[in-house]
Amino acid sequence: MSRTLEATTNSAAEDASGLRHLARHWRDYYELTKPGVVALMVFTAVVGNLLASPGTIPWNALLVGNLGIALAAGSAAAINHLVDRGVDGRMKRTEGRPLPTGHLRTSHAVTFAGALAAAGLGLLYFAVNPLTAWLTFGSLIGYAFIYTLFLKRATPQNIVIGGAAGAAPPVLGWVAVTGSIDPHALLLFLIIFTWTPPHFWALAIHRREEYAKVEIPMLPVTHGDRHTRWQILFYTALLVGVTLLPFATGMSGLIYLAAALALGARYLWFGIAMLQKPEERSLPMRSFGFSIVYLMALFAALLTDAYLPIFAGLLVG
Repeated sequence: MSRTLEATTNSAAEDASGLRHLARHWRDYYELTKPGVVALMVFTAVVGNLLASPGTIPWNALLVGNLGIALAAGSAAAINHLVDRGVDGRMKRTEGRPLPTGHLRTSHAVTFAGALAAAGLGLLYFAVNPLTAWLTFGSLIGYAFIYTLFLKRATPQNIVIGGAAGAAPPVLGWVAVTGSIDPHALLLFLIIFTWTPPHFWALAIHRREEYAKVEIPMLPVTHGDRHTRWQILFYTALLVGVTLLPFATGMSGLIYLAAALALGARYLWFGIAMLQKPEERSLPMRSFGFSIVYLMALFAALLTDAYLPIFAGLLVG
């Protein structure tokens, strides 16, 4: 009897200790998930949800599906923190992260990442559909392990190849609604896949010395600053062409086309300016910041183009 009481007391004490730990470190766990990146991924997944069934609100996919996608993405981000903790501690941009500072132990982060992955994939498999769960699992493996463990340290084309994992959310959102992969969903994937290199290489130019110090072969480190700027311009021009495909295939209309052309012209301006004015050190980070606005505005334009006629019809009716 006394042993049972002692075991119960010890268990309750451990639970209380765990709760106190979470209360003290919830901000650190939150940072492990890279909330800004996850928010952008979920936004593109929501666009995939809504474009898969224009005129209806797929509540299960919107609520449960995107919760599962967010949890899985947060798990992948936490694994990225784990793998890069040594490198992060040597880079100014990342030295304040929870693992390099010792705010969290490695074992805590491992448990947290595993719990997020299990919860997210379980929700998707049992409450949405198995295909969404498997595709999300593939995306998690692609980013957390194939990119972070191997590609990031193996080739200057790491972000080009590894960008496939980050481009998956709109496809996941679409599949969460329909249970199948649609060619239009793949167009959304292609847009983000093409957007990723110029987006990230602008940051890599700004942080070139830090990447060189930790021997991460980002393109500016291995091929130089000017070569990277040319690659950014090339991929930006390619991106502008890719963003015209939704209009060319009949997926979207004139509202989207106008937005894609205007946003693309501005993004091209950054690419050209970075080549013409390499002495302006602020341009790479300005380009990086605009690239996030660009993607969100482009996907918002897709939604507006699809839903504005529906809303107008409801008002007229």
